[in-house]
Amino acid sequence: MTLSLFDQFLSPVVCWIPLVAIAITLPWILFPSPTTRWLNNRSLTSQNWFLSQATSQIFLPINPPGHKWALLLSSLLIFLTTMNTAGLLPYTFTPTSQLSINMGLAGALWMGVVILGMRTQPTHSLGHLLPEGAPALLTPILVIIETISLFIRPIALGVRLTDNLTAGHLLIQLTSTATLAMLTIMPVTAIFTGILLFLLALLEAAVALIQAHVFVLLLSLYLQENV
Repeated sequence: MTLSLFDQFLSPVVCWIPLVAIAITLPWILFPSPTTRWLNNRSLTSQNWFLSQATSQIFLPINPPGHKWALLLSSLLIFLTTMNTAGLLPYTFTPTSQLSINMGLAGALWMGVVILGMRTQPTHSLGHLLPEGAPALLTPILVIIETISLFIRPIALGVRLTDNLTAGHLLIQLTSTATLAMLTIMPVTAIFTGILLFLLALLEAAVALIQAHVFVLLLSLYLQENV
């Protein structure tokens, strides 16, 4: 039973070719490409509106030098949103449920932000390791604690995204299995369980969107500290 529950998180392989690469690249085809027309269609207009609103909210507290990251973070937001929501469809695979992929994204982007801060303003970046007004006796301990918290950030980013998606998928699978098992034995209970399954699917769709936004928002906050 335990193996069957977690089989959905295994990367499928066909003819020794991992399909996770196809699962990552294929959804990009669904997005409309920009045109040279004066008036855009509804899908392209909705996409541009979503990007402008999300980018303005994320980069509102960031200084102008950090706006150079707008293209990268907005692309990351679209990527995570697509991966999270596409995995809710039947017979699909969720690449962002893999800890290795999330840790790769979080670690690389966090390292880029830290290196940027050390190159542009090292004094300001190192100043975050010691809170202002801290007693002199607690200085070594606070520096060690802040350093550990700094290195925990990419781990927290990757684990948070993986745990939320994994827990939602497991709840949906457990509820759907219980609904099918009780359909012939207790049909009335199965109806209520089916309603619960529908509500869980809506909740998981909201979680998929929220977690993508939280991932990019936390990266923007780390960027704000270093620019």
